[in-house]
Amino acid sequence: MTRTIKNTMLLTMIALMAGIAVEQNVEAFQGYRQYYGGWSYKPQQQYHVRSYYYKPTPSYVGYRYHYCVHYPSRPRYVYYYNPYSRSYWGRFDLEGKDGAHYSLLKNEDRKENLEDIPEEAFPAPSKMPQIPEAEDDIQIEVMPKDLPTATDTPQ
Repeated sequence: MTRTIKNTMLLTMIALMAGIAVEQNVEAFQGYRQYYGGWSYKPQQQYHVRSYYYKPTPSYVGYRYHYCVHYPSRPRYVYYYNPYSRSYWGRFDLEGKDGAHYSLLKNEDRKENLEDIPEEAFPAPSKMPQIPEAEDDIQIEVMPKDLPTATDTPQ
């Protein structure tokens, strides 16, 4: 073979290998598409809150966030709050079964104040919803089981 053909073949192989490496790095990076922050207690509101960080698309720069709110007076649930629309949009059932943890509210039932949402507005728990604003079908990760305890709540 001529030197030109050998060089072309070598460059093609290098480009293919680089493409595979980039694809693997993109797949690994998608593991950081969403994550939960730590809990903190808000004494004025009498609840614990943590942030849920997400990227609507894998290439989105930075993170958007929603809040996960746990009221000690409602110990079974963690409520998801969208600070952009200023509304609660669903809840995570801490006693739910695998694959049936989340109750997604209809748009008309989403309210700024939890007290304004009747219990019957929450449907039976099912799978976790997709990442907010996502165009693909990636679900929100199930919340870690590190819920605050009674000792984390000042009396």
